[in-house]
Amino acid sequence: MLEPHRPPAWVESPFLRSLLAGGLAGTTVDLTLFPLDTLKTRLQSSAGFSRSGGLRGIYRGVGSALVGSAPGAALFFTTYDSTKRILLTRTSPGNDALAHMAAASLGEVAACAVRVPTEVVKQRAQALQHPSSMAALTHILGQRHARGYAHVWRELYRGWSITVMREVPFTMIQFPLWEALKSWRAAQAGKRGVSGAEGAVFGSLAGAVAAGVTTPLDVLKTRMMLASEKRPMGEMLRQIVRESGPRAFFAGIGPRVFWISAGGAIFLGSYQWASNVLGGVGEEL
Repeated sequence: MLEPHRPPAWVESPFLRSLLAGGLAGTTVDLTLFPLDTLKTRLQSSAGFSRSGGLRGIYRGVGSALVGSAPGAALFFTTYDSTKRILLTRTSPGNDALAHMAAASLGEVAACAVRVPTEVVKQRAQALQHPSSMAALTHILGQRHARGYAHVWRELYRGWSITVMREVPFTMIQFPLWEALKSWRAAQAGKRGVSGAEGAVFGSLAGAVAAGVTTPLDVLKTRMMLASEKRPMGEMLRQIVRESGPRAFFAGIGPRVFWISAGGAIFLGSYQWASNVLGGVGEEL
């Protein structure tokens, strides 16, 4: 049976535990799977896979991912775990899934404050619009003199709405499913919680399901972020249908499902492991 480790005194706070475990999980998964993310971005680019770089420079843009990974994931998990604890104490056991959905949704909105600017810079470097993440960021910031700070803000947060529209449905599928699988396993084995390896397996399954369902939203988000000028969502949607047809909305679905399935295993497995080590075994069950 899994017994909670005695954590160091400085990590006994659930908030701090979520902060540290989330930061570790985000950095680990983004560094491990960055090449697959690059290939997915290039497959979805309107310029085409080859013109966007093909198999060349698959670590281009990794700098922005390094900067944004830990803060974004830490912000997600601190929001998610804090909200979940509050909701689960105020709802009946049969409404656990709703509590997980609501907590995950709030966590994603909070994380997007970091994730969206990171994605904008990263994807422009991945698609060879700029030679590096720093060059992409410098280009955006350099427009403040000619076009003002409001324009720079809009550029950094281009695709905010579609990113939230993609991430919230994704996480509303992934996290309740992950939590349900963990609860099932813990009950079946008579344990207080699950191991990091078990969390990884369930994270992979939940991620694969969520990734397949939300691929069209991911395609739309990528096209909006890579466009040379800011475009309304509806206009971009009509352009994709007109120029490429409905099949374009499933471009890159194979790499995306594989990448997020592997990512779910690494992200949620490393989070579960770190949380267990820091004394959080069984806390969420």
